[in-house]
Amino acid sequence: MLSAIEEFIKKESASGVILIFVTITALFLQNSFMTDFYTNFLHIPVQVSFGSFGISKPLLLWVNDGLMAIFFFLIGLEVKREFLEGELSSKEQIILPAIGAFGGMVVPALIFIFFNHTNSFAIQGWAIPTATDIAFALGILSLLGNRVPPSLKIFLMALAIIDDLGAIVVIALFYTSKLSMTSVIVSCLCLVVLIVMNRLNVIKKAAYILVGAILWVSVLKSGVHATIAGVALAFCIPLYSKRPNGERFSILKEMEHDLHYWVAFLILPLFAFVNAGVDLRDISLGSISSDVSLGIIFGLFLGKQLGVFGFSFIAIKLKLVSLPRESNLSQIYGVAILTGIGFTMSLFVDSLAYNDTDIFGYADKLAILLGSFLSGVVGYLFLRFLSKKAL
Repeated sequence: MLSAIEEFIKKESASGVILIFVTITALFLQNSFMTDFYTNFLHIPVQVSFGSFGISKPLLLWVNDGLMAIFFFLIGLEVKREFLEGELSSKEQIILPAIGAFGGMVVPALIFIFFNHTNSFAIQGWAIPTATDIAFALGILSLLGNRVPPSLKIFLMALAIIDDLGAIVVIALFYTSKLSMTSVIVSCLCLVVLIVMNRLNVIKKAAYILVGAILWVSVLKSGVHATIAGVALAFCIPLYSKRPNGERFSILKEMEHDLHYWVAFLILPLFAFVNAGVDLRDISLGSISSDVSLGIIFGLFLGKQLGVFGFSFIAIKLKLVSLPRESNLSQIYGVAILTGIGFTMSLFVDSLAYNDTDIFGYADKLAILLGSFLSGVVGYLFLRFLSKKAL
């Protein structure tokens, strides 16, 4: 189990480095003589059709609606495995990161609402600062080497996974447009088929993928965001199955292993590339100090650390939970700062909240980058120079 966790952290850390590179590249392209090339790339028309049925979207939406569904499928697989037999499988293991994740969602949301409660459109972005980019956060933590104990990395990983699960719930409940009942019925039938396949010990991955593709299309057409299909499909994948010869194996773990590299090194970098190209040329000091921008920056940088650490501190002092092994409160606070790295997850929620419009002139996306940058730098410096090792 420990080696699997170490492999997970290494992949996420390496992905974090790539995300930094592609973000800088996107910013350069958008703010240079290549801005037309970058914009045209985002709007390349892509169509998939089967006879008279077809889906036509620009590349940007294929990434946000299609490839991100695969990302959330992987998240769903990780969540299911962790809850059934991993770091979240017992009450003792799950309580502290769950409490921290809850605080890390509530406080940033309240800060954003404080700044934007009088604007009915801006308030839709209340969930933007509640997210944590697990790849970036683990990437920063890995730079500290043995200055932080393995238990602290596991704590951050578990907290970020629960955070992602919370984001999935938020997307399903608050970012769903007008429903198409026909598509909803088709989606429900697909879920029934998947559950029956699980119970009947169907071991062909292709069968799950085929039904999952139909599920994705029906959810896409239903008004619920298509990424929810990825999570629903993941929860229907059996953790363990038996081959005809009686051999026990895990379809879920095989899929998780096969997808992790694609998500870490292709899907998330591509998502960052098409969403992080903020046009800085027309952004003024006034726009970056707008209520939306301040709500995002303060929500990520202050709200996340206050929520995660504050709720965790109270739970520890009330003896509801204990500290992770070989760690102390100052290290927990350093990790809490790192959870303010919202980046890809915050950009994704931003695209849902404001329907990919540029009504704020990219100031909202720049605020995400600034809040994430502050959290990453300050979190690293705190853990590197100010936190003390547990004795």
